[in-house]
Amino acid sequence: MSHLIGRRFPSVDLEASSGSPVNPAKLQGLAVIFCYPYTGRPGFADPPNWDHIPGAHGSTPQALAYSNAYGHFRRSGVKLYGLSLQDTEWQRDFVTRNGLTFRLLSDATRGFSSRMGLPLFETGGVAYLQRMTFIAQDGVIAAMRFPVPEPERDAEIVLDMVQPR
Repeated sequence: MSHLIGRRFPSVDLEASSGSPVNPAKLQGLAVIFCYPYTGRPGFADPPNWDHIPGAHGSTPQALAYSNAYGHFRRSGVKLYGLSLQDTEWQRDFVTRNGLTFRLLSDATRGFSSRMGLPLFETGGVAYLQRMTFIAQDGVIAAMRFPVPEPERDAEIVLDMVQPR
């Protein structure tokens, strides 16, 4: 995945959990976009075999860690987003239930992930993004983390990467 460093994000309007679109290619300044496969929802079963797929679990702890660190990212001038293939309604529910302090972006149409050639995995006939994190400057990927073996520590590691020295 290191071949993506130096590449501009594709110009795609992604619906945000706030209701307004975000185009990653047009983001000015420093931005972090962490991609996650799926967030659960009360009353809905996890996808088939979810407990047996390496790296599938961890989206909620990852998102909560980013939410807890959001003030540090903002003070460092970093825009922060989470991105998945889930639809905006599902993401809004997740943001509300967990009190997230940043927006989630829906790539339900796969316009972003397919143009980027992002890796997916499948279970139950549905595709999910593999977990990865992009650090971009003015819409160009400057660094990334892939794989992300400890999702709950991703925010801490990325914050260290983006803070001025």
